[in-house]
Amino acid sequence: MTPLNHRVDGTDRAPALFLGPSLGTSLRLWDRATPALARSHRVIRWDLPGHGGSPAALVAAGARIADLARLVLDLADALGVERFAYAGVSIGGAVGTWLAVHHPDRLASFVPVCSSARFGEPATWHERAARVRADGVEWLAETAPSRWFTPAFRETPAARALVADLLAADPEAYAACCDALAGFDLRAELPRVRVPTLVVAGRDDPATPPPHARELADGIPAAGLVEIAGAAHLAPAERPGPVSAALAGHLAPPSGDTDRYLAGAAVRREVLGDAHVDRAAARTTGFTADFQDLITRYAWGEIWTRPGLDRRTRSCVTLTALTARGHHEELALHVRAALRNGLTPADITEVLLQTAVYCGVPAANSAFAVAERVLAEENR
Repeated sequence: MTPLNHRVDGTDRAPALFLGPSLGTSLRLWDRATPALARSHRVIRWDLPGHGGSPAALVAAGARIADLARLVLDLADALGVERFAYAGVSIGGAVGTWLAVHHPDRLASFVPVCSSARFGEPATWHERAARVRADGVEWLAETAPSRWFTPAFRETPAARALVADLLAADPEAYAACCDALAGFDLRAELPRVRVPTLVVAGRDDPATPPPHARELADGIPAAGLVEIAGAAHLAPAERPGPVSAALAGHLAPPSGDTDRYLAGAAVRREVLGDAHVDRAAARTTGFTADFQDLITRYAWGEIWTRPGLDRRTRSCVTLTALTARGHHEELALHVRAALRNGLTPADITEVLLQTAVYCGVPAANSAFAVAERVLAEENR
């Protein structure tokens, strides 16, 4: 059988990562997120039957998600990939959920993105399939931007290209995928999933709103959950930086040093706070992803986790060093961190007085101004 159309990015020596599309889109959906992911993985994107370059004949009326999942396994076999990480959007996520339930031996990890364990009432999908078979897909393209993107993203070239994918989709194959979604309901099977799972939601997704993601995360044992701000249904296209950062944090980091990365990520949140780390993840791009990985593994996973000094002492040292070097933005961040690590405002005053003697009064003068501003903000 002709395999699904696909594209491979990254080196053959890296672990495999399959990326699945949403209904009506092609592998183009992952274009903007792939460069960052391909630094650490052999990224394999695939097209649904009748979408992109995949033959429509690969699927027929009455199809099931299991049929699509078997096409993905056939592709993996053809590429010589026995075990792989998997992430998929919407119906692509449904394919991954089926694989996680029925073929956990093939998945190293799993990330459903803007997906669900059940996509609404079957009758709705049967009605859409019938109309597509009768009238084609053009009518869907009129409303797709409002379902797929936030208003700010709808007129971008990337958004228009994905709508063009929908217009090019084969109506019969699209309808068969609707049949598959109509019959999909794995809510009762979620507790069987033992594959490490991170659920990713678009906070502004009208097609699979965040409650769908929470149902997945609550049903899958030990699953994590990340909501991407400013993202609707096609989050990898609209917010590629945060999506790729979320995947990178869940998948093995580039060094393969998973334990150190996870320990560093945990300490970073405890010291700097969730809000700061979430903002840093949201700003991560393909250009900065490696740097974020570096500081998570080495600054936080290697140094801040060492047993020789407690966190309170490490905060004292950090405040001194940042004052001496004049790194005022980082100093403000670590004044807040020092409070979390047990220092009082009086303790911070003592650190800055000590710094004034050994690093210079002008440096300490600026540091006092920064610290006073931060402490006032924290008091408010």
